[in-house]
Amino acid sequence: MWIDSHVHLDAPEFDGDRSAVLARARAAGVTQMVIPAVERSNFDRVREIAHREGLGYALGIHPMYVDRAADADLEHLQAALEQHQGDPQLLAVGEIGLDYFVPGIDPERQMRFYVAQLALAKRYALPVILHVRRSADQLLKQLRVAGLSGGIAHAFNGSAQQARSFVDLGFKLGFGGTLTFERSTQIRRLAQDLPPKALVLETDAPDIPPQWLYKTAEQRAAGPNGRNEPAELPRIAEVLAALRGWSLEDTAAITSANVRLALPRLAQVRA
Repeated sequence: MWIDSHVHLDAPEFDGDRSAVLARARAAGVTQMVIPAVERSNFDRVREIAHREGLGYALGIHPMYVDRAADADLEHLQAALEQHQGDPQLLAVGEIGLDYFVPGIDPERQMRFYVAQLALAKRYALPVILHVRRSADQLLKQLRVAGLSGGIAHAFNGSAQQARSFVDLGFKLGFGGTLTFERSTQIRRLAQDLPPKALVLETDAPDIPPQWLYKTAEQRAAGPNGRNEPAELPRIAEVLAALRGWSLEDTAAITSANVRLALPRLAQVRA
């Protein structure tokens, strides 16, 4: 059984064929998935899909959405976490974090939302699902200040030292479509060298397509955009298995066990 530890099934790219996407994923052996929210407007949507399909979900405000979020959205998040704290399918606070790659997003506002959401995760004893882009050291610093350990650093692309620091705090690191590109030497090296307990698999669908779905900007403008799907996870896993010298069966067992360790409530969720 495969677990896609990060997939945005609520995204509008799936509105026309979401049931078929799920059917293809399950046919490929991806029997469990985690759907993180990104802003207040999709809290109810991710929860509804998760409950209808027997999946896990997380609630949080993504750093790339903080400029259009209201301050009151943090209060709304707290109210939602309070209301659903007994829901075994609510696995984490996420997707939260810091993005210092995309220009124009207020870094101070990002930090304020991040710190506030860490406090909520602490209050409700939930792990966090982190967005990490050129921000690993700042994320780690605030995790230590908050006294938080455990969760997933999604789509990890930091240094080996930063990776070890997350692992030392009890985090798992998410690897997905980027792993399939031969030019992704740093990410491949991390996937090969990190301890097995550190690794989880994800698609981030509909985003971060693997190499075989990737299209250039010109190709995307000319036609279908190479949408990623959770059904691609086993083929992404083949790349990880080859890098590690593992069988596919071992890869599925190791990475799925790691997701359950990172998100303990997932063990109670039956797809």
